[in-house]
Amino acid sequence: MMRMQPLIKSPRGCALKKHLNLIKYLLKKIVILDQISAFSKKHLLISSGDRVILGLSGGPDSVLLLQFLAPLHKDGTISLIAAHLNHEWRDTAMRDEEFCKSLCAKLDIPFISKKLSDLPVAITYNGSKEEVARKARRFFFEQLAQEYNANKIALGHHAQDQQETFFIRLLRGTSLTGLVGMKPRDGIYIRPLLEQNKTDIVNYLNEQNIAYCIDETNESDAFLRNRIRKKILPAFLEVDARFNDSFSATLQRLHETENFLTEQTNNQFAQISKKENNTLLVDYQKLLSLHPVLRYRCIVQWLCAEQVPFSPSQAFFDELTRFLSNGKQQHQMHHAWKIKKTKNYAQILVPLRSAGA
Repeated sequence: MMRMQPLIKSPRGCALKKHLNLIKYLLKKIVILDQISAFSKKHLLISSGDRVILGLSGGPDSVLLLQFLAPLHKDGTISLIAAHLNHEWRDTAMRDEEFCKSLCAKLDIPFISKKLSDLPVAITYNGSKEEVARKARRFFFEQLAQEYNANKIALGHHAQDQQETFFIRLLRGTSLTGLVGMKPRDGIYIRPLLEQNKTDIVNYLNEQNIAYCIDETNESDAFLRNRIRKKILPAFLEVDARFNDSFSATLQRLHETENFLTEQTNNQFAQISKKENNTLLVDYQKLLSLHPVLRYRCIVQWLCAEQVPFSPSQAFFDELTRFLSNGKQQHQMHHAWKIKKTKNYAQILVPLRSAGA
């Protein structure tokens, strides 16, 4: 049998191969950055004149986000500051901080870092180091946003972060609002990478020879998020390779349902509430007559409007509903506040707030 000779063997052929690889390299660079740009435009994440704080851990996700935002800073579209919080929990933590500092210096991006132990806030440990770290980062980023008059905080959450969050909340029990997960834009926070798959992010950085850090704790089974990432998500992909696309489509439908219910809740709450002398009053008989789904959501909106602390458990909402249904006039729902009924209306009383007024 005749042995086929390689199609490309001459110097000219090698040059052609290099040229084709260069085209492939450039196309991949254009595609992923264009996808992020299109997603940002669709959700109005970035506008000319924005002052943006970027949460930069040094991992693949935040490094890609830096690569996307840096040109916008360079051409004057936005003003960018990269922020890194050193949690001081790993032997390699200082390495990550130095890497971020060096990367920003190369890209001419202002860089600010701080150690967790230097934050002027005490964060209560609730059994989850992940939650402590998240709250600490948020405090740090929001502090910088206030100090530098920034109107956006950019985070590198991607599609698999969204999946992990979904299953964490599903396992712990949540509402539809919890299941829809992270939003592209949530107040001051923006997430331009939310539709990017982690595999594509890492492949892109590797192909572009862009360095990044690896957090060794991401491999530890001590964290629920890691166990879901390493065991649950791969199992879904093994069962059906369409999982990522199917999950994204399902989440989009959940978002649409959530948006519709939010609109219905806003309309309904406006009908059952009023303000008198700067006091929010709710017609509790009308509230109790609502469908349980709308009743629950209106109660949440009421409590959020009053900015009072509460635990969104079923037991809490059952207790509040029982009080509104019985003949008692006042009930202490939380050590910081109580509910009072007067005729057809109920109001939330916050003693410390009243004393301050």
